[in-house]
Amino acid sequence: MEAQPEKLLLWGALLAVLVVTLVYVIGKLRAEPAQQEPTAGELLSNFRELHSWGGLSDEEFRTIKTTLAVQFQEELKGDGEKGCDE
Repeated sequence: MEAQPEKLLLWGALLAVLVVTLVYVIGKLRAEPAQQEPTAGELLSNFRELHSWGGLSDEEFRTIKTTLAVQFQEELKGDGEKGCDE
């Protein structure tokens, strides 16, 4: 059975449309910005509120605050370095 040129042309066109559509969709997905993680300041504010509602003990809040203090200092250091370069 020989392939008819019209059928080959139709399947080729459909394949081309499919490839172009996939490339477009993948490009859009890659272009979307990743969801930004909350900063240490935002996290600390949320945990402070949770602590005030009684959701965290004093010890748990101190531990979180100590951990976030290091991250907060790193964020501030990083922001300072970016500001100097601009």
